[in-house]
Amino acid sequence: MTNEQLLGNIALFESLTKEDLVSLSGRLESADFAPGDVIFSQGDEGSALFVIDEGAVEISYGEGKGRVCLATLFPGQYFGELSLFDGSPRSATATAIKPSHLVRLDRDDMVDFVNKNPAAAMRIIAEMSERLRQTNELMSRQVSRNVLEEAEETLTFGQRVADRVAAFGGSWPFIIIFAAMMTVWMGSNIMLLTHPFDPYPFILLNLALSTVAALQAPIIMMSQNRQASKDKLLAENDYQVNLKAEMEIEALLRGQAELLARVALVERQVGKNKN
Repeated sequence: MTNEQLLGNIALFESLTKEDLVSLSGRLESADFAPGDVIFSQGDEGSALFVIDEGAVEISYGEGKGRVCLATLFPGQYFGELSLFDGSPRSATATAIKPSHLVRLDRDDMVDFVNKNPAAAMRIIAEMSERLRQTNELMSRQVSRNVLEEAEETLTFGQRVADRVAAFGGSWPFIIIFAAMMTVWMGSNIMLLTHPFDPYPFILLNLALSTVAALQAPIIMMSQNRQASKDKLLAENDYQVNLKAEMEIEALLRGQAELLARVALVERQVGKNKN
């Protein structure tokens, strides 16, 4: 794929004319990365847009246990586009996960191109406006997922049985049935049977109750451990949803500020041309 085609596939530049793409592609530089190479880190100075020609790149936020994978990008996709306009620190970390060949467009080259091509700048601003509208729509959609349903799909037969036993053992039907059985057992051995099979003090009943308790206790503990795992999944999902929402809001505000800055630049440029 040629550099012109790579740029033409980027939403930010898809409205540019062929001449604009040829002019802009002449400013691109190539870079190769091995798997595991960090292209840039969160907090680094932003100075370039990257387009993937070959390979794959992972975009992540945070470090260590708090690290969250935001996206995995493949050939034809791009990242770091906001740095072309505001030069702000990187909001995420980009890491190559395959041998990757990228093309890079520096901010200085982009600014020079925009200054020399006001019409192209207006087309880029139009695309940015459309992307902001799409971002607004995205913010109104549900980004969470039902982690409990996903966890249920991976349960083993033993885990399902433990959950059912624990649920039944802590219910009123279990208490009523168990109380009725004990009443019938003790009543029949005391009053109804001439030769009771378990006379007072009901040694056989005590043995049965001890056996049930010994079997039921570890099963209930297994279910409680499963509940603790579910709580952990819910907490992790809430954290990721909140983090993603925070980043999307930050990106939206940055994009709006960027758009206003670009509009002001174009207005100044148009004013100079009229003069």
